[in-house]
Amino acid sequence: MRPHTVRRSALPRALPRLLGSLLLVAAAGVSSACAAPEASAAQVTAVAAAPGPLGRVVPAPASVRPGGAPYVLTPATRIRAVGGAGDARRIGDYLAGVLRPSTGYALPVTRNDGADGIRLRLDPSAGELGAEGYTLTSGRGSVTVTAEQPAGLFHGVQTLRQLLPPRVERDTRQKGPWRVAGGTITDTPRYAYRGAMLDVSRHFFSVDEVKRYIDQIAQYKINTFHIHLSDDQGWRIAVDSWPRLATYGGSTEVDGGPGGYYTKAQYQEIVRYAGSRYLEVVPEIDMPGHTNAALASYADLNCDGVAPPLYTGTKVGFSSLCAGKDVTYDFIDDVVREVAALTPGRYFHIGGDEAHSTSHQDYVAIMTRAQAVVGKYGKTVMGWHQLTGADPVAGAVAQYWGYDRTSAADRQQVVDAAKNGTRLVLSPADRVYLDMKYTDQTELGLKWAGLVEVRRSYDWDPGTYLTGAPESSVLGVEAPIWSETLTDSADIDAMAFPRLPGAAELAWSPASTHDWDMYKVRLAALGERFTAQGIDYYRSPQVPWPASETGGS
Repeated sequence: MRPHTVRRSALPRALPRLLGSLLLVAAAGVSSACAAPEASAAQVTAVAAAPGPLGRVVPAPASVRPGGAPYVLTPATRIRAVGGAGDARRIGDYLAGVLRPSTGYALPVTRNDGADGIRLRLDPSAGELGAEGYTLTSGRGSVTVTAEQPAGLFHGVQTLRQLLPPRVERDTRQKGPWRVAGGTITDTPRYAYRGAMLDVSRHFFSVDEVKRYIDQIAQYKINTFHIHLSDDQGWRIAVDSWPRLATYGGSTEVDGGPGGYYTKAQYQEIVRYAGSRYLEVVPEIDMPGHTNAALASYADLNCDGVAPPLYTGTKVGFSSLCAGKDVTYDFIDDVVREVAALTPGRYFHIGGDEAHSTSHQDYVAIMTRAQAVVGKYGKTVMGWHQLTGADPVAGAVAQYWGYDRTSAADRQQVVDAAKNGTRLVLSPADRVYLDMKYTDQTELGLKWAGLVEVRRSYDWDPGTYLTGAPESSVLGVEAPIWSETLTDSADIDAMAFPRLPGAAELAWSPASTHDWDMYKVRLAALGERFTAQGIDYYRSPQVPWPASETGGS
């Protein structure tokens, strides 16, 4: 495995200081990394046995009311899943699958209600919670998660996981006790769109690797999985009407690796798996630029009728579809039709970024017709923010990836579109592009948008980020991860964690909870959980990780 992390010995944390901080957390529900008195052996035992504070969760819940006795899982615990057309039962089975390996408990899942155990309840009268909200109430004898809709129940289960000790995430039997602090959480999201994007074009990732990332992002209440399926370096989805797109255009990747593509059945497997985690899939077919893999596959798509060679580098902006040929629009129609038919979600992403080899007139012509095709097949148009330089259709969503060096004119173009009704998903490259290097010493990643340490990734407000854009135009936040330098799940882990949870918090939690000093303590508490899940994350020196996570003693 590559040495993804900084040298752990560079981040010492004395155990007494850690234990003192944890005791403060347990007492107050919040904490800081300030120094505390040396802990006794009895205090060490108390910290190990006590449940974590009720509010020490990422994303931060909207409302936390701690109090009362904790709930304790025992060998006799049942999961009572009640309500919905089998939805509560499916979520109960999912939770049992998480908890059984580490606890060693049977945790039978039943649809019989009762006053004890882990109670998962779908309640149609809980309309105030909306489509994704939940309440969690913990006390002696039971912990109850209630939601109006299945997605809310699933999100509540993610909170319950974090309230249990980190070792609950391990896949081998661990020593208890398994306690959940007493009190009530009431939680609803700030934004409707909370996304993460994976680029499978620069480097190809297997179905299992994609599923692994889906499982990871779902834990932080992400509800949208954007998959970047085509680019200059590779085409990753089978299209029956244009078979060489996958078989030839998908045959390579950056640095000349073997590439790969998803059959339709494999893509549908990804879509179904995401759906089981209450994630909506957004497929992206980038155009008119970032199209070399397609142009290499079919000579007729080129204005001169000559297919370029396959490309394995990392430059951008050199390829373009041909605006003046009818075959271009046949191609767009066929691809959108086939991919849309495989994707039940609302959105279809048509890219539109970095089309430097396309004249403005041709860009507008292609994007106008592509938007019409997306609408024809029943989807809502998404595109990178350059789409606002054409004529976004009513209801279109522009994904803003600009950063500090983005020109004022480009920013204003996006702001003007937002004022005219175009909705925005914010993905500023110098904040939530998870492939940006943390520091100059980071092995993986790029730095064209700057260095993005954990605090910089977290410490911005989506509601006020794009000056002049109405706050109501912000649909949500998405954290993309591009794969020029990433080749496997370990690479994804090193770059996404610990920044991804912060992006998720920006999208879920109320603006009133936004505070770096409070967040970094909650983030530090996730370190042992990452490790328990086999995630070799970046040990940022900005975060007060437990000594066990940094090599301290």
